[in-house]
Formats: sequence, structure tokens, C-alpha cells
Amino acid sequence: MITVQDFSGVYAEQPFMQGLRERAQDSAERDAQIRWIDCTGIPGTDCYCDDDAVTQVRKQIAAAGIKSPRGIHFFDNGNYHYMSKIWTDMVQEPFSLVVFDHHPDMQEPRFGNILSCGGWVLEVLKSNPFVQGVTLVGVADHLADEIGADDKVYFVKESALFQIPGQARNDADQIPDQARNDGIADMVQTSWRSTSRHLESAPLYISIDKDALAPAYAATNWDQGSLSTEMLKNSIAGLAACHKILGVDICGERARDFAGDEHHTVQEADALNSELNRELAEFLLKIC
Repeated sequence: MITVQDFSGVYAEQPFMQGLRERAQDSAERDAQIRWIDCTGIPGTDCYCDDDAVTQVRKQIAAAGIKSPRGIHFFDNGNYHYMSKIWTDMVQEPFSLVVFDHHPDMQEPRFGNILSCGGWVLEVLKSNPFVQGVTLVGVADHLADEIGADDKVYFVKESALFQIPGQARNDADQIPDQARNDGIADMVQTSWRSTSRHLESAPLYISIDKDALAPAYAATNWDQGSLSTEMLKNSIAGLAACHKILGVDICGERARDFAGDEHHTVQEADALNSELNRELAEFLLKIC
């Protein structure tokens, strides 16, 4: 099943996502495997999700007939990455969380215990009794270094994405693409085992913020990393070959008020993101 949660309206400019919307809503051709949930009218959701908004979002998911985190979940730009916490709340068995993100999303809340895009990973660790460990892939080195030691958290830093075990850093550009892809998948596997040694076969939930990708592959609303689409896909394929995947979510669209930048015009950004969403959906439906 594919579930789309539209918070900002940005999907209106993406042909692939609009195709999903038509398949979900057209009474004559309704696709039972696609759910389109309109979240644009819910206040208190941008970056932070207050208690009333959390309640409304959960009601919408339940009203759509969704009872588990299985499937692929799209939910707009990185300001809504806290939705990963809400989806993983539905997991009812021990699992490990793998997050592809340029940011660790482990900030303490600035006020109260409000759920936020910048602190949802920390909230999962604090509140979910089933999570055994978290592996964060592609996080900027300086941001990873700011996080204190935690025996449930393992970082595959951005710098590690361009080397493989036993390979000198200054030779990184000479690493064949396939070796690099395999090396990243191995690093993720190793990190997962180190955080969940006693659960060698436990399932995974995978969360993707497209800002882990370089600007050549995605246009997002946050500063971006260096991952390529092939590196991302090969890493996930390596995980899926060894573990059951409980669900996958994808965020990281451009900001709704994006006016273009040094990398893309608005039209280029929408075309790039539409194609990337299509590619990821087709890939994930085959392997998960």
C-alpha cells in the first residue's frame, strides 16, 4: 500500500504524485492500494506537531482503514519528518529503525514535550518500547559529533559514504560505484548489528529524508548531503535482503514557497522530485 499525507500542497506540482491522487480518489478507477490523506487543514503541524494535531492525524490514518505501518508512506517536506514517530508508534514487535537523513533529528524539545521534525528520533528512543536501536545514515559529520554517546544510536556519517572499510580516505574518488554501494550496505548492516546484537533477525523500519541526497538528485527544504539515488537504493536493497521491512516512509520535498536556487528552478525541482518519488516507489514496491 502507498499512503500519501499532503500537508503543504506541494505534491500538486508533481505529475507522479498527482497520478497517485487520481488513482486514490477517482470513483471509477479507485485503487484500493493507494490512500491519499489531505492534511492541509490541520493547524499546528509545520515543524512542530502539537497534541491536537497528533490526534487529528491519527484519526485520519484510522479513518483511511490503516492499521499497521506496512507499506510506503509519503509525507511532504522535511518539516513533517515527525510523522515517522507516529508511524512507528504502530509497530507492535521489536524492531530497529534505519534513518537516511542529513540531520540527526535528535534535538531536545525547546518547550514542553511537543513533537518536532528536529527531535522525533529522540522521542522514538524515549517512548517506543519496541525500538531496539537506531542507525542514522548520511548525517553531516559535525552534527553527528554533537550528539552524545548512546548505546542505541549508531551513525554512518556523511564522510563514511565515500569510503569503504580498509580504503584510504584520499582514494575515495577511485572506488568503483558497485564497491561503494556494497560498502555502504555493509556499514549499515554492521551498525544495525552493533545496536541490536541480540536481535539478528529483527525487522526494520526505514525512514528516508531526501535531504540526505545531493542536490543533483533531489530538491528539498533543508541543506543537503552527498548520497546518490543509487547509493540509497543499494543500501536499502542490502537491508531488505536480510531483514523483513515493516514499512518505509519518504519526506524531503521542496518548500511550498520555494522560488528557485543555484541548483534548480521551481519547474526543475518539481520535475526532479516527481521522478525521484516515482523511482523510489517502484523500487520499494519490488523489494519490501
